[in-house]
Amino acid sequence: METTWTHTTVLLSEAVDALLGATDAAGDAAEAQPTPQASVFVDATFGRGGHSRLILSRLPADARLIAFDKDLDALAEAATITDPRFSIRHQGFSHLGELPPASVAGVLLDLGISSPQVDNPARGFSFRGEGPLDMRMDTTRGQSVAEWLAHAELDEILEVIRDFGEERFAGAIAKAIVARRQARGPISTTTELAQLVADAVKTREPGKDPATRTFQAFRIFINAELEELQQALAATLRVLQPGGRLVVISFHSLEDRIVKQFLTKHSREVFDRRAPFAAPQVMQFKVLARVKPGAAEVAANPRSRSAIMRVAARMGPVTAEQRP
Repeated sequence: METTWTHTTVLLSEAVDALLGATDAAGDAAEAQPTPQASVFVDATFGRGGHSRLILSRLPADARLIAFDKDLDALAEAATITDPRFSIRHQGFSHLGELPPASVAGVLLDLGISSPQVDNPARGFSFRGEGPLDMRMDTTRGQSVAEWLAHAELDEILEVIRDFGEERFAGAIAKAIVARRQARGPISTTTELAQLVADAVKTREPGKDPATRTFQAFRIFINAELEELQQALAATLRVLQPGGRLVVISFHSLEDRIVKQFLTKHSREVFDRRAPFAAPQVMQFKVLARVKPGAAEVAANPRSRSAIMRVAARMGPVTAEQRP
């Protein structure tokens, strides 16, 4: 019997309210705003479609929703949506910039991985069950973690674990991986990697598996997640209309730091000290909200506990780079 992997969407109503302009700067309900006619919205991380389905239920008849996802299982789920206003692209959200300039009324980025990806051992994302050490979001492209570890140099492995996993035992883990490769050949399964990390890490925070940070690091690296996020955020400056919403849900500090720094940089006027009488550079975004799941949501879905949602509105007129 085939297992059905389920996913509980985090901050479902909060994210859609923010995307469609139904929250104020405090993250509370705002005075109702009619959704612009003929608007285009983007769910840049379709996943299992929780956000997309709620967005579609609230859009006017002539609005459109474009989704992006690299995962073949996500594409199969998207194929069950027959709404003619919906379309999906088999691409990562770094391709957001390919949309026409100033054509989008709102972009939602729900980062990280979905529960079906974690729970299905065949995807290789989790240390809790044995499976191939893969971790690719798109299994049709690129190399798996196992393939990369079969030839990666010690310093490269160490840097990935340290920088993307924020792991203080990165050196010991990297040395153990290389030593194992030299003695018995490359690591090929999730349980092999998890045991090797557990043997190399002698202490860990209570309640956290020793392999957590290493698995996170390899997943982020092999999918170029942080680079893709930076590209997508930069693209929102071009594709969002004035007044358009940007909603980003992050699940770890590396992601959230990039989002926070991007919004901080583009949410203030910049003065050129070399030309003190020149008009300042107009701020590109107005930060509206920072929202975390409530106690009830965390109790019902513990995986939501680390989520942080940031909401901003695109400011200013259409710029030269946004014009077709």
